[in-house]
Amino acid sequence: MITVIIVEDQKEHQEYLKGILDSDLEIKCLQVIDNGLTAIREIERLQPDIVLMDIGLPGKNGIDCIATLRTKALQTKFMVCTVSEEDEKVFDAIRSGAHSYIVKKSKPYQILDAIKELKAGNAPISSCIANKILNHFPVQKNTEEAKEKFHITSREHQILILLSKGNLYKEISDELCISIKTLKWHIHNIYVKLHADNRTEAINTYFG
Repeated sequence: MITVIIVEDQKEHQEYLKGILDSDLEIKCLQVIDNGLTAIREIERLQPDIVLMDIGLPGKNGIDCIATLRTKALQTKFMVCTVSEEDEKVFDAIRSGAHSYIVKKSKPYQILDAIKELKAGNAPISSCIANKILNHFPVQKNTEEAKEKFHITSREHQILILLSKGNLYKEISDELCISIKTLKWHIHNIYVKLHADNRTEAINTYFG
């Protein structure tokens, strides 16, 4: 069972996200919290697996909450879930220690898959956000040089392209007609070659 706390101040978004979580038997929503100060206290107390964190919160914004909680809830992973796609907020959230960043317009299955990927140790990011991260860095002029430098195979290159577009693991496995297990094996090898711990680091190293 994956334990989750939703931190969101808008009633309609609270109900939408909780409805999505309640539809999956593998996920348990512990609380829905509507302000940053209460969130810090309750997340430290309950130590959930994952927090769905909005950015614009009363009391203390979501980015500051994550920065504070990273030393108080060591096993908790933070997924920013917001309507904001502003470049500066995206990078502020990542710098604060967010493990994942998705937008609220994501489809329900994408939110559920992202939660499960995050619990499994991956770093799912909405495609629009992944593109912002990728565009923030100068793209390699010659991908063949990058492939040779890092000893990246053609299959690994395909996977990196799809990761950079923000695709979830299931979407990548379907696109390439390989199993999730095989995909994870490839991604493990990619991370080792690029000395990366997550998707964002791999994208930055390969395409930057």
